[in-house]
Amino acid sequence: MKMKAIITAATIILLLLLSGCGSKNKEQPATAEKELDRVTVANWSQPLSEQTNLLVSEEKDFFRNQGLSVELIPGAGGGDAIKNIISGKADIAFTDPGSLYFALNQGGKLKVIYNIYPQNVFNVVSLKERNILKPEDLKGKKIGVYSFSSGTRQNLLVLLNQAGLTEKDVTIVETGLLNFAPLMQGQVDATAATDTGLVTAMEKGLVDVNVLKVKDYLNVPSDVFVVTEKTYNEKKDMLKKFIEGYQNSAEWMINHPEEAADLAVKYAIDGKDQKHNLEIIKLRNESSISNATYERGLGALEADVLQQGADTYKKLGLIGKDLNMEDVIAEDLLPKMK
Repeated sequence: MKMKAIITAATIILLLLLSGCGSKNKEQPATAEKELDRVTVANWSQPLSEQTNLLVSEEKDFFRNQGLSVELIPGAGGGDAIKNIISGKADIAFTDPGSLYFALNQGGKLKVIYNIYPQNVFNVVSLKERNILKPEDLKGKKIGVYSFSSGTRQNLLVLLNQAGLTEKDVTIVETGLLNFAPLMQGQVDATAATDTGLVTAMEKGLVDVNVLKVKDYLNVPSDVFVVTEKTYNEKKDMLKKFIEGYQNSAEWMINHPEEAADLAVKYAIDGKDQKHNLEIIKLRNESSISNATYERGLGALEADVLQQGADTYKKLGLIGKDLNMEDVIAEDLLPKMK
């Protein structure tokens, strides 16, 4: 009898242990990490140090905290990014206003949901010896651009227009991405570039230059987030989460540029030099801020400025249609200012 009692007690203990294990197994799905919704962003470029806040999903939880997993598709220009959202390969395009205007001109049904860089980052650079101090001084000059389809040419035309000049008043030369070499060698009188391109050139020895900043004449944003009307109508909740995550990531990079510069070494194709990264990141932080962002938060859109850009593109003959940018801009997805 004593042996029987021992066996019975052992059996009961075993059953209780198994029951406990079963309870834990049933609880596991409830405590498991929630599956993340995937968002695909079509970039205008390869991953660059200036975009570090968007590249660090593995290190930071900006998007994970919103329940999102972000995938970047590299591109070769803003037009490429827009093609990827129209084709359905991506949800969101990281693109420029010029590419947006071209797509709208061709009948694209699109919405602008966030102003990434409200400051125009394009410029025209010349050696001081050329004495080019204002846009009017460009008349009759030979000017380099990355390519005839690039933002450098488009913004050069915008700058010329502000001075009452046209493309016929200058000679435009396609010089490629290394367009500061022809400037330094005297092959062109000036070159159209970006602020980051100028920093890189000065690090390589370019000195004694005059810089005409396009933003001083027409401050159209450099980059915006764009979606199709279909995505806007069908995925508003996801887009709101993405924008809040991106806004948080931009605030982080503004407040912690040194940390971002360190991480760029790991994630950006141009990020080998931490010191260089820091200079580029500081420039992009500055271009992320405007009077509108101070009043309404990062990403604030300005319909009147984008309209000025569209009207200028029409005047220059870059597009053929009159565009109403108020119909394109969607501010309802932006978080209220904290």
